[in-house]
Amino acid sequence: MHNTFIRVAEVWEPSADGALLELAGGLYGAAPAFGALSQGLCFGRAEGLPGHAWDEGRPILLERFEHSFFRRTAAAQAAGLGCALALPVFIDERLTCVVVLLCGEAATHQGAIELWHNDPRLSGDLALKEGYFGKDAKQLETLSRDAWLPRGSGLPGQAWQREAVVFMDQLEGQARFLRAQTAAAAGIVRALALPCSGRGRENWVLSLLSSSSTPIARRVESWLPDAAGKTLQRGFGHCESAGALPGGGELTLQSGGAGGVIGLAHAHGRAGVLAQLAAAPSELAGEIQRAGLSSMLAVPVVAEGVVSEVLALYF
Repeated sequence: MHNTFIRVAEVWEPSADGALLELAGGLYGAAPAFGALSQGLCFGRAEGLPGHAWDEGRPILLERFEHSFFRRTAAAQAAGLGCALALPVFIDERLTCVVVLLCGEAATHQGAIELWHNDPRLSGDLALKEGYFGKDAKQLETLSRDAWLPRGSGLPGQAWQREAVVFMDQLEGQARFLRAQTAAAAGIVRALALPCSGRGRENWVLSLLSSSSTPIARRVESWLPDAAGKTLQRGFGHCESAGALPGGGELTLQSGGAGGVIGLAHAHGRAGVLAQLAAAPSELAGEIQRAGLSSMLAVPVVAEGVVSEVLALYF
């Protein structure tokens, strides 16, 4: 994870009695000392970043650690981390997990993470709630903070309308990406947006904007259930080394390795990590080996109370 915008990924799950969030797994290749500190932690409701996401029932993006409720500031800064995102996963108002992503310092990384929000009581549009923008992206940040996106408009608006992950490559030529020229000037070449689950009627969309020098992840995939609901099929994929990945291909819940983590995320609505891809068999083993990937995170996407899709991020 040394060359990616996302540097650390964690999954926090409710304890057996539901009183605390406990660490279920993490990817700390770029920040081993931060990972060692995290192993002994747990969070109550409204404690730390995971606990606040649980309590508020929504995604939270901390654009800086200072003067915030983040509990591991010194260790994060020592590891060269600059922001943190907490992404809670709810199924019918029940929290299944909180995914935490930590990113590199803006001064040394190209890319951006945006959290878009709609409160239907106040507006029919999405507006930027929180954002973290890497180097060379000041103009993009200014444009984004002033933008209002109707449902179906722009990348976040399309993810909101479809209730599904939307991926765009070669942004400079994408008419559907409304900030294409400004993003290209910031070195951003690819983007994906995913709708986020939460409590209540408010709508949230996370956008991940990726450069070639420090991509959000080294490989991204969307996995969708087939008509019978027995297997998962790849809807889209992009690998930094192999380019666009073909659709199709099947994963089953029983498979090992990356396929198993993806299948379990779909079956149980809980995100999962796999820290050593090479050590675990999978239908994807050949592709993973050729791309030189080492770890992955599987995030369930919830629509109308069920897991409709799994987003896989590889590092």
